[in-house]
This record gives sequence, C-alpha cells and structure tokens, in this order.
Amino acid sequence: MPPVSLDARTVIEQMEAVRERQPLIQCLTNHVTTGFVANVLLAVGAAPAMVDSAGESEIFAREAADGVLVNLGTPHPAQCDGIRAIDYGADTMPPWVLDPVAVGSLPVRTALAQELLSHSPTVIRGNASEIVALAGSGQGGRGVDSTLGTDEAATAARDLAARTHGAVAVSGPVDLIADASSTVRIANGDPMFTEITGGGCALGAVTAAFVAVSPSPLVGAASAAAVYAIAGEKAAGDAAGPGTFAVHLLDALRSLSAADIMSRADIS
Repeated sequence: MPPVSLDARTVIEQMEAVRERQPLIQCLTNHVTTGFVANVLLAVGAAPAMVDSAGESEIFAREAADGVLVNLGTPHPAQCDGIRAIDYGADTMPPWVLDPVAVGSLPVRTALAQELLSHSPTVIRGNASEIVALAGSGQGGRGVDSTLGTDEAATAARDLAARTHGAVAVSGPVDLIADASSTVRIANGDPMFTEITGGGCALGAVTAAFVAVSPSPLVGAASAAAVYAIAGEKAAGDAAGPGTFAVHLLDALRSLSAADIMSRADIS
C-alpha cells in the first residue's frame, strides 16, 4: 500500500463527493444516539437508514447500503444478532466502519468486537483507549471515555490497520488516522464535543459516508475527521453551551464551505 498524503483540497473534494452522491448509510448503532446520528448524516449530505434487525440487516447491507456503520454502544441481544447476520465477506458488501465503544472494559462488546475484527473492517474508529484495547495491548478506558492520548495509540492503530488492510481513526484533541503505510493528524475540533452525547457515534457514521465515496479508507476517514472537526469549531463559536452546540453542529456541517476548510484545516 503506497503512502497517502492528504491536504485541504482533497478534503474539499471528498466533502463535495458526499454531497453529490448522497450515500445511503446503514447504521447499526447506539440506541441512545440514533436520532442525532441520523441528523448528522443528513447534514453532511448523506442518507441514514437505521436497519439493525437480524431479519433485515443482511439484506439491506447486501442490496441497498452504500456504507455501513457498526457501533457497539448498546449491544443488546437483538442488535447483536443483527450485527452478526451481515455477511461481511460478500462480494456486494459495501465499505463498513467498526466503532468499538467501551471495548476492553465490558465483556459482551469486547468479544463481539474481536469477532468483527476478523471480518476486516474498512475503517475502525474509536478513542485511544478503545483502539489500544481492541489491538490487545490495553484494558480500555473509563467507560466510553479515553484515558490515553492519541499518540499513545499510534502503534496499535498501525498494527490493526495492517491486520485489516484498512484504516484506523483515533479520535482525540488531535485525531490520528493511519493505515499500514501512512499516518495523518488532524488538529482541529473543540472540547465541546466531549460535552454532548453522540459526538463519537455521529463521527463513525460520517466516516462511513466518506469512505463510501473515497478512493481509499485513509482518505475517507481522514477527510471525515477534518470536516467534522472543522464544523465543530464553527459550531462552538456560535454556541452558548452544549445544548446549542449540538444544534449549531448540524447547521455548520450543512453550510461548511470550501473556504472554511482552506482557512481552518490543520492537517499534517
């Protein structure tokens, strides 16, 4: 896999591709955040489909979806059945994102994440503690919160990317996105993301939307992280607090311009 470089112009191209193609993203996701995740997908220009039952999830992934998010935030038995029903190795399986929420600290989701890892996710997206735990080199964080910095997960991210032949996105104050040969850092965003429920879940869905239209997992995941983080900066500037931040984030994602990305993107 040759090294990949990413700049603001590439991010703009990927953002415009999502808006033009409007990928349909199947979300098997945290039930606490379903509405917010759906609205974020709509704001970036994608279409959400919350299809997670065992009788429908495999059919939808195989026949309809342009991308799939599997988020382990609320892995109740029925949803686990829906997740397992999907044939991840099918020829018609679209790109898919694994978000291993709180893996390492709770047994059901940890076992399921390891099972899904064997199906080579296109992108794995999580915080540093989740990525380290999934790689088998840590015990997880404090519930859904990381106790590690993104650079502490860099080796685990590259190891997982090599195993899955995809990309791994580590969220934090500086996002780190890696595949087997390249690493990109996105130093945008705002601490207010940590004050709302669903910020990470929604980023997983946005990542699935971008990977659905992108030339490589790394380009898709890094472009998604940049767009989401820059929109967060704009939203925080207009928000009075976390309640209005969530609303302003939707508006910022919907109105984000090429000029916003060119002037704000902090990519290395």
